[in-house]
Amino acid sequence: MEIYKDLTNPDNKQFEQLLNSQLSKINIEEGKIIEGKVNKITEKYVFLHVDGLKSEPVLDINELKTMGLSEKIKVGEKISVLLEKLEDKMGEVVVSASKAQKIKGWDKLVEAYEKKVPIMGKITSKCKGGCIVEHIDTGSLMFLPGSQISDKPLKDISHLMNEPQKFALIKLDKVRGNACVSRREIISSFKKEDKAKIIDRYKVGDIIKGAEVKGYSTFGCFFNVNGELDVLVHLQEISYSRVNHPDEVFNIGEKHDLKVISVDKEKLQVGCSVKQMSPDPFEHIENYELNKVYKAKVTKIMDFGAFCELEPGLTTLLHSSELSWTKKNVSAKKMFKVGDEIDCVITEIDKEKRRVAISHRLTLENPFETFNKKYPVGSVVNGEIVNKNEYSLFVKVENINVDTFLHCNDLTYLNNGEEELTKYKKGDKIKVKVLEIKVEDQKIRVGYKQTQNDPLDWFSDKKKNQTITVKIISTDNKGLIVRPEGCDMDFIIKKSQIAINPADARPSRFTGGEKIDCAISEIDLNKRKISLSMKLLEEIEKKEALEKYGAEGSGKNLPFSSLSDDLKKKDNEK
Repeated sequence: MEIYKDLTNPDNKQFEQLLNSQLSKINIEEGKIIEGKVNKITEKYVFLHVDGLKSEPVLDINELKTMGLSEKIKVGEKISVLLEKLEDKMGEVVVSASKAQKIKGWDKLVEAYEKKVPIMGKITSKCKGGCIVEHIDTGSLMFLPGSQISDKPLKDISHLMNEPQKFALIKLDKVRGNACVSRREIISSFKKEDKAKIIDRYKVGDIIKGAEVKGYSTFGCFFNVNGELDVLVHLQEISYSRVNHPDEVFNIGEKHDLKVISVDKEKLQVGCSVKQMSPDPFEHIENYELNKVYKAKVTKIMDFGAFCELEPGLTTLLHSSELSWTKKNVSAKKMFKVGDEIDCVITEIDKEKRRVAISHRLTLENPFETFNKKYPVGSVVNGEIVNKNEYSLFVKVENINVDTFLHCNDLTYLNNGEEELTKYKKGDKIKVKVLEIKVEDQKIRVGYKQTQNDPLDWFSDKKKNQTITVKIISTDNKGLIVRPEGCDMDFIIKKSQIAINPADARPSRFTGGEKIDCAISEIDLNKRKISLSMKLLEEIEKKEALEKYGAEGSGKNLPFSSLSDDLKKKDNEK
């Protein structure tokens, strides 16, 4: 608003100069921190004077009490406040001392975080997951995680409460205004230089005497060396034997000698070994021979087998496939328990991989060899069905603990094998013939039909093109089902093999029960293949008639409709 117009007046010029100089000195904006001078203090309020404001800002005395400044504030002293509004609905200036303190404190925290400078604070209270730390300079509150309180677990932190100490800023969230600090990092930084000097004294191959067991982990055991250094012995470096957890070997507080096997000066870590303090049992593995029986102690049982010791430190694997001759997928838990001493045979020694494999079943009698000696191929024995699936039976023969295999195709000569299989059940007694023995593959095949008379033996004295008499059992669109006289086996005469003339090759010509003659068109007893044909017999008889009856007239009395035509054809050829 223009408050003066006539600048020619000396008084107006002087007023303009004074007003401009005053406004240039005072830069007041909302959202900025300004300095206010305490002008008056009452029971409830503190009145401030700020140059350039049209009214006195007022602070609530309770706000200053929460900041711990109520007793320190006196008339004439200055205090920093945040100018929130130049004028509210009531026309008053709104300021806040606590918000100004937080903003100033946050700026200091950001500066310390960027410069990686420690800050002074004190632990004021506990909270979920850690503690609350107050920044001594600004009163800002920060979070101290429980894992960052110290470099070792502390059950009681009462001695640290409200004590001024250094903290490292490890995380700042500028959006949310949250800060996270660490006391552990300060402690570790002091120890780091000392720890580096300690580690410089150690080199690979050194022997550490009397290191004390300090704690366990799933991957190893921690030892304390002379109260100045913690070292790790990895699980694989505890013993030459298999160790599942360090508590199987060590107890807290025990002392053991260690051998230094690694020194990492960057990470300030020293790796040690206990097992290398004793001789390696694999160095005299030459004392053991393959395929020889030894005693082994079961040290651990797994789903795939068991780990055993031939001697302390010399661990071997007994796989589940080497537990039994006859049982498949047998569990070591059902056969042994930890601590048992069992007989075994060494089957493999791999020096490069430091691996020894053993077998327990090789110390037992091989039932397949016993079976082969007692019941060679061709033997007929009594058995019991112990199991069954969709295509075979498993038969246990007498007192030998071996399951033999009987395929459904070896059940019968006459019927379909799968249909015949349905007639048998577990527990049935059955006489079988040994057909095949494979000791190395642990397989024995037997048959039931081989103990019965083979219907194909009826054809043993027969030959191709020979005429036989058969009885028609049934008919269908595909042909005739027939059975030779004196044979117990059915055969099929295909529709195409019923007659020479296609018009006569109809299965419907027959009703069943008739006896007819046919010829053997194919016979191979080794392949068990027999084929019968009425058409072939008709061709054979026709050929014989042509050779025997060369005149046309004589052929008219024969039961062949085309014989006259064939005879004329023969005469023409002459």
